[in-house]
Amino acid sequence: MNTIYIIGDSTVDDNQPPFRGWGWALPDFVREGVAVKNHALSGRSSRSFRAEGLFAPVEEALGAGDMLLIQFGHNDEKDDERHTDPHTTFPEQLWRYCECALSKGAQPVLITPVCRRFFGGDGSLLYTHGEYPSAMRELAARRGVPLCDLKADSRQLYIDLGPEKTAELFVRLAPGEHPDFPDGHDDKTHFNAKGAKTIAALVARELKKWPECGGYMK
Repeated sequence: MNTIYIIGDSTVDDNQPPFRGWGWALPDFVREGVAVKNHALSGRSSRSFRAEGLFAPVEEALGAGDMLLIQFGHNDEKDDERHTDPHTTFPEQLWRYCECALSKGAQPVLITPVCRRFFGGDGSLLYTHGEYPSAMRELAARRGVPLCDLKADSRQLYIDLGPEKTAELFVRLAPGEHPDFPDGHDDKTHFNAKGAKTIAALVARELKKWPECGGYMK
């Protein structure tokens, strides 16, 4: 059985309801006989995911015919030990993951960080993540690695939906609705189940565009 391994952050990981990452929903889009193992974990960057030993079990398990989906960038911009530079250490970390997959006969795929829900007062969608998405695009082009430009795809989706419809994809809680958020919560980064499935559909659509990846998907 071929396996799709996923590494990334809170927008990808399985999370606890009502929070869901797109990796949680990806199994709905793979063909029979393909397993999905989601190792993404909240708060991690391309640097800290490896530094904390989280990649070690993935590295050990990866084998020929598997696929490794790599989405980082949300936490690489943080000003702490997770930080990477978009021009140097970020692509270096990403390429290390790719090299590992290739050495095992597995297929790496780079996925740009999914867009946040930040609309301006005029209804325009603001840009976030700085130069990290473009750095990933440049690495993919230079190294010939398949790329899912989830940043661009999700941004276009949000623009098409508009602010209110886009908000339906994210965790929004009324006061008293959830014990962890007694005053309510209006999240602009993390998805609910509907949002996770919507974003996973974008990932699956992009994967099917690549001959190296399309055979894994329905």
